[in-house]
Amino acid sequence: MASIFQGIGAATAISSSTSFDTKKLIISAPRFQYEKKGRFLVVRSDGNMNNGIGGRADKLVTKAVAAKADAQAASTASKSGHELLLFEALREGLEEEMDRDPRVCVMGEDVGHYGGSYKVTKGLAPKFGDLRVLDTPIAENSFTGMGIGAAMTGLRPVIEGMNMGFLLLAFNQISNNCGMLHYTSGGQFTIPVVIRGPGGVGRQLGAEHSQRLESYFQSIPGIQMVACSTPYNAKGLMKAAIRSENPVILFEHVLLYNLKEKIPDEEYICNLEEAEMVRPGEHVTILTYSRMRYHVMQAAKTLVNKGYDPEVIDIRSLKPFDLHTIGNSVKKTHRVLIVEECMRTGGIGASLTAAINENFQDYLDAPIVCLSSQDVPTPYAGTLEEYTIVQPAQIVTAVEQLCQ
Repeated sequence: MASIFQGIGAATAISSSTSFDTKKLIISAPRFQYEKKGRFLVVRSDGNMNNGIGGRADKLVTKAVAAKADAQAASTASKSGHELLLFEALREGLEEEMDRDPRVCVMGEDVGHYGGSYKVTKGLAPKFGDLRVLDTPIAENSFTGMGIGAAMTGLRPVIEGMNMGFLLLAFNQISNNCGMLHYTSGGQFTIPVVIRGPGGVGRQLGAEHSQRLESYFQSIPGIQMVACSTPYNAKGLMKAAIRSENPVILFEHVLLYNLKEKIPDEEYICNLEEAEMVRPGEHVTILTYSRMRYHVMQAAKTLVNKGYDPEVIDIRSLKPFDLHTIGNSVKKTHRVLIVEECMRTGGIGASLTAAINENFQDYLDAPIVCLSSQDVPTPYAGTLEEYTIVQPAQIVTAVEQLCQ
């Protein structure tokens, strides 16, 4: 198998016009420079950071809020796009990157002619061949290690876990190899690998197939984590993760694959370290991600009818947190509610609470409230399963108590 990837590496080295200096120390994820194309941001090939568009201010801007005019412009512009389901958006992003860069390859169980367990890779094997879309045995530790080794030789593998819970079998490879090799090699190797797959609480999938591994992986040094929640950001995050020189874990929720949205025809990417302002508001900041975004928005309708004005932020970047966007919101609303599907003990919410208390405690008028899943194995029975995760009514109650 090693000879196969050496062969691919040799072929792609000839065909690729881009060269990388593996001795150059990569400390943080590369930023992409953007320019306007129509009404959308598109990536430029020079890869330098533009402080004007897509850049970050050195200081937090107080009372920052998404302009309604911008949202209307984006809505108008999206009329020229095309509708895709979320799993189709992931596939489109992956296919575009495989067309753009011959070093990008896919590996995992049933990713080839079967098209993946949720059809994210459907149609890629006939187009790109069995070496670039590689079906593997049921051995997560083996093919994850193989993908990391392929990344060390210059390829850009996308590793699919048929279910995120199965990647616990590859925890050693992800932790001791994927996250640390850049450091332990003294910067001689970069690990441009993407690890992705379905996770979260589905509909009666049982405890072992309802894992939320973001809490497991967040403590691994050297790894970035992002969670998609819409077809638009699914495609944008997929493309950005593939182009990153760092290892990126992309979390997809099993119940969001059939969400449909119109996305731009033009090429675009999403910043791997940037949160999304979903709904501007004044009274309370609600931080969420993945499937819980929709529970929060459902609760927001009730809250608005009751006279509250919640600000909803999809954090998207689970590691590192976008403290720029989060901080601006906290300075404005002075109250924070975190809603997650992750477990309460040691989850993303716990880390986010600590980060906000450390950086913005003086701006808080009330203690941070965190709504998380219960610390129990997810039951198979549907009614019990719903009881273990946060429901919209709980979000409404929490906001009412925070704003008293």
